[in-house]
Amino acid sequence: MHNNENPKSCLSCEKLIVGRSDKRFCDSYCRSSYHYKKNLNEAPRFYNLVDNQLKKNRRILKSYNKSGFATVRSQILLGQGFNPNFFTHYWKNAKNDIYLFVYEFGFLKKDEKFILIKWQNYMKK
Repeated sequence: MHNNENPKSCLSCEKLIVGRSDKRFCDSYCRSSYHYKKNLNEAPRFYNLVDNQLKKNRRILKSYNKSGFATVRSQILLGQGFNPNFFTHYWKNAKNDIYLFVYEFGFLKKDEKFILIKWQNYMKK
């Protein structure tokens, strides 16, 4: 059913819309473009900020932990944007050291260094 009395225009390109009466965009490109531009103008949401930092932390830990265990000076990691306040879970070993994990990559702050480890199956217990 077409509503020819009040023709609507696309919210993105302003072309005349043909089709359903509740249609807001002429095609999927315009819909995507409209929402992309709208989101650019809004401040980043808290979720996005946290998720981006977690991704950055994981990428940094992965780059220094090729073998599954490594020790790195904290200034190196922090200088690349690593933020130890963002982690996904933790694991406590038999010595009561608490390793913080960003997904499968863990770290422990010791003096001016970080001890890096990779998640192992025995840590599930």
